[in-house]
Amino acid sequence: MKRKRRERNHNNILLHGSNDFCIGLNRVLWRKRHRIFSFVSGCLILLFFAVSVFCPPPTANNHFLPLHSLMRTVESNFDAVFQVPGTGGNLDHDLWSSRRSKFFYGCSNASEMFQTADVKTHPNRYLLISTSGGLNQQRTGIVDSVVAAYILNATLVIPKLDQRSYWKDSSGFAEIFNVDRFISSLSRDVRIVKALPLVGGKPWIPRRMSLPRKCNEKCYLNRVLPVLIKKNAVELRKFDYRLSNRLEIDLQKLRCRVNYHALTFTDPILNMGRLLVERMKMKTKHFIALHLRFEPDMLAFTGCDYGGGEKERKELGAIRKRWKTLHSSNPAKMRRQGRCPLTPEEIGLMLRALGFGSDVHIYVASGEVYGGEERLAPLKALFPNYHSKETIATEEELAPFSKFSGRMAALDYIVCDGSDVFVSNNNGNMARMLAGRRRYFGHKPTIRPNAKKLYKLFLARNNMTWDEFATQVKAFQIGFMGAPKEVKPGRGEFHENPRSCICEAGGTETIKKQTPVDYNANENNIRDATEGTDEQETAEDDPDWTDAEYLDNNTKELPDTDNNASNKHEQPEVEMLFSD
Repeated sequence: MKRKRRERNHNNILLHGSNDFCIGLNRVLWRKRHRIFSFVSGCLILLFFAVSVFCPPPTANNHFLPLHSLMRTVESNFDAVFQVPGTGGNLDHDLWSSRRSKFFYGCSNASEMFQTADVKTHPNRYLLISTSGGLNQQRTGIVDSVVAAYILNATLVIPKLDQRSYWKDSSGFAEIFNVDRFISSLSRDVRIVKALPLVGGKPWIPRRMSLPRKCNEKCYLNRVLPVLIKKNAVELRKFDYRLSNRLEIDLQKLRCRVNYHALTFTDPILNMGRLLVERMKMKTKHFIALHLRFEPDMLAFTGCDYGGGEKERKELGAIRKRWKTLHSSNPAKMRRQGRCPLTPEEIGLMLRALGFGSDVHIYVASGEVYGGEERLAPLKALFPNYHSKETIATEEELAPFSKFSGRMAALDYIVCDGSDVFVSNNNGNMARMLAGRRRYFGHKPTIRPNAKKLYKLFLARNNMTWDEFATQVKAFQIGFMGAPKEVKPGRGEFHENPRSCICEAGGTETIKKQTPVDYNANENNIRDATEGTDEQETAEDDPDWTDAEYLDNNTKELPDTDNNASNKHEQPEVEMLFSD
């Protein structure tokens, strides 16, 4: 009995011992597993962190995908699908006309208070101007020179065109514009002559002066008139945007009479331009004209990133070094501020989102395109009916114009003006001048990309459906389509928004006779289509390719013989490079 009890106790001791051993072993194994699990988890966290830091987000890589990739279905992390349709979709309005445009028309007749040239012009008082920039910037100078002559009670000498800058066109005024029509059409407003008269059989040498930008009437009377009275003849150098946007109504209407009625191209240019429009109309009932600025020099100047990677940065960076006074580039900031021209692909996507299908014919006015056919391929895939001067006219037909950039630009101007819809990837001078003209003659649709808003949309497009993208584009473009009254009075350049010269069909002018300070006091319910453009416009010390003044082009300055002390404190003039 005692023996059996001892055996049971011994077995119990062995059982407890084995249990303790198993528990201890499990604890050891659990600790080891825990350490291994912690180690593996830590490695995974470090790996995830490294991937997130060194790999760009999907949208950054996909933003500049070629169109053949874009046209495929693209799956995002959010399971959304971005697929570009071939058609424009169902629309609730006519793409080819502006709403309510029939209720507005251009009106630029002078009031009864406007003095005629024979009453106010002083004898022996002559104003000369020399323009600068491309054809359309020179056009602004020509228009404003007539108003300046009227303010000074002076005779205007036919303006001298810029033959030295980037565009290198030797054409004179009479080779691009109809001189006789210019003089006769304005004979009641300003006396105009083709050349300075001789004094004692010798040429009259004018006093050369320069003016600050956006000079108002008082500025001309204080700065120029005393010199003009003393010297009888004054030449204003680099005359672009040297007249204020805000003038009294009769002077604004004079601007419109010059720009939209008196200043016309020569017959050869007009005839060829009209022929190009006719050929586009033979191909299709309606067509779009696109003014595409994408030259390498211009892109380098902007300092923007156009998705070409390291190769693009090296090539454009080398070009940018030509201008030593440029600030270091900040591509992200430039794009945020809407100061980067849209790429051909972005323009194509915007047009498709607005409702233009692949069957639409498009006329493209452009110079050299950086990246060539590869860069244009996405736009051509979206709009296969792609035309230009060179495709709808023969080499022989273009021969009289092809060696002169100003005359070729004039042909593009005529076709763009004759288009049913005009769009530009930039806000340069041609886009501005055409926008004003198309408003004056019936508010034909004129699309200006809202680049400040659209840039975010282009970056995020692969994380949304096409319908979401198109809806956003349409919303952002409200107020940027050339419709009546979409811009508040007094906003933007007058040549782009000539509100003083737009009347309503009922006979009531949209702008009453008011002083310039009253311009922004009414119509608060009108969408400010220049929303955000104040940031887009460039400050005087931060040059922009759309602005009126650019960097030195290694051309010698004419000596400034104006001894006005106020001019000595201004920044030195710089040569216009890329103004169109």
